[in-house]
Amino acid sequence: MEGTVVAMNENTLQKGLKTRHMSMIAIGGVIGAGLFVGSGAVIHSTGPGAILSYILAGAMVVVVMRMLGEMVAAHPASGSFAEYAREAIGPWAGFTIGWLYWFFWVVVVAIEATAGAGIIQYWLPDVPLWFTCLVLTVLLTLTNVYSVKSFGEFEYWFSMIKVVSIIVFLLMGAAVIFGLIPGHGAGFSNLTAHGGFMPKGPGSILLGVVVVIFSFMGTEIVTIAAAESAQPQKAISQATNSVIWRILIFYVGSIAVVVTLLPWDSASILKSPYVAVLEKIGVPAAAQIMNFIVLTAVLSCLNSGLYTCSRMLYALAQKGDAPKSFLTLNRKGVPVRTILASTFFGYIAVVMNYVSPDKVFLFLVNSSGAVALLVYLVICFSQLRMRYRLEKENPEQIKIKMWLFPYLTYVTIAVILVILGSMAFIESMRSQLYLTLLIAVIVIGIYFLFNPKKANVGQKQHQQTKA
Repeated sequence: MEGTVVAMNENTLQKGLKTRHMSMIAIGGVIGAGLFVGSGAVIHSTGPGAILSYILAGAMVVVVMRMLGEMVAAHPASGSFAEYAREAIGPWAGFTIGWLYWFFWVVVVAIEATAGAGIIQYWLPDVPLWFTCLVLTVLLTLTNVYSVKSFGEFEYWFSMIKVVSIIVFLLMGAAVIFGLIPGHGAGFSNLTAHGGFMPKGPGSILLGVVVVIFSFMGTEIVTIAAAESAQPQKAISQATNSVIWRILIFYVGSIAVVVTLLPWDSASILKSPYVAVLEKIGVPAAAQIMNFIVLTAVLSCLNSGLYTCSRMLYALAQKGDAPKSFLTLNRKGVPVRTILASTFFGYIAVVMNYVSPDKVFLFLVNSSGAVALLVYLVICFSQLRMRYRLEKENPEQIKIKMWLFPYLTYVTIAVILVILGSMAFIESMRSQLYLTLLIAVIVIGIYFLFNPKKANVGQKQHQQTKA
């Protein structure tokens, strides 16, 4: 490839992400299409108590982000948690979680491309779904390939639209609830009038947590992007400090508005809760507006997914866990080959969605379903070990500290294990748990099967580091 250089360390990645990019990636990263679309199913199966489900799931994500922030501030790395898993647990852990995370986002790219094409078909019904899928993926691949700054700029504006939309939604909802808009005065009766605050019992709240936790996947992208920020410590510090209010405002706040304004057992909530609220308020063309906002969320996720895939693949190549050819950068410091490789596998997944939606694509989706929880679990164990090591060897390197260490870390590990165990007893999630664990075992097996010498050397080095 003309005009390229081979990079052998993370410092060759372009430091093109500005503080405003990082701030908006952090803020917008928590707002996915799942909030606008998937929240209806959670409310319908939980009732107004869904607010508690979002609070509990959000609390866990806040704690995990704090742990990750501690590690990133001490040692920014392009592989983020995969790199920390390698250092704290062992080379096999970095290899496994890195490839699982890459696989997760490749599948997400396919899901979001298909979802985006479906939304666009609402306005352009005569355009084939596969063609729109292709166009969306190609366009966002080009933004990633051009420069990391172009990725950051697109993500900045995607996130801005999402954030402004949620804030306007919250203000309008609050105005209706408190009777500030003439002719409206909903009050709080819907929170208890239809079977109580927890109409399906306390157990449904915990079930809601298991479902909701997957909506938060994406909050950690800012820590991966930190390696390409001119001020990584500042960006991570701001992101981890603001994650609490981001979750409280965007998720808990908007869900509270929905369940306050609409009966939880309303059919419109299951279909599209945000459209239903806008229609109740009397916003003209509510469906059109919400379709545009959801499309923005989908494109944001697609854009971030391609970026995240490529950087994780680049980090794996740095450690010899992926072909060294993936270390090639273009003149603007972008790992083009990792972007194209990830996009290629995203195309394959999209094709599988048309060729075999009930078998191959369903397998891909289910087998990546519990990856988020495995990533969180690895982050917890990594932070636990790295914190002890830093306190012993280099305490001044700890710029951001985990709260109530080590007790809160242990509690979070226990909670994640309980959620994983619960999935085995929830029929709709059982296949996701088992297939994800199967894929994880296969990836670990590949590491030890094809890298026996490397595995032994890596383990020895890891043990020496611990000592």
